[in-house]
Amino acid sequence: MDEQQPAPRLARGLARWLWFMAGLVALALGGLGVVVPGLPTTIFLIVAAGCFARSYPRLEQWILNLPGVGPSIRDYRAGLGMPRRAKVWAISMIIATCGLSASLLIDPLGIRLLVGAVGAVGVWFVGWRVPTRESVLGSD
Repeated sequence: MDEQQPAPRLARGLARWLWFMAGLVALALGGLGVVVPGLPTTIFLIVAAGCFARSYPRLEQWILNLPGVGPSIRDYRAGLGMPRRAKVWAISMIIATCGLSASLLIDPLGIRLLVGAVGAVGVWFVGWRVPTRESVLGSD
């Protein structure tokens, strides 16, 4: 697991600016996630780091060196996934937030179904696509 993936190639021209702008949007959403309950932080910072790796590596390094989330992002990139406790917490928050949002919506049923579908995709991704750290390290 100590193998480092090759760094993504730095984009050029318009593509570089598009990656940079996408990184800024993801960084802003991650910053909002710090103060808005139910809005994730780490996933947006993972996306931001990926975008900045292709456009502005200094910002990528800044994100990777953040004390709270930097180690989590580096672990995710290394294929270690996330700790079991964090997965349970993340899935619980997705279910609670989407359930509360869908129940408070007054709009037509279609919007509620959309919120439920987005939540289901989030639960599926975190539960089955993101590795569990303890399983990867063999400490189950």
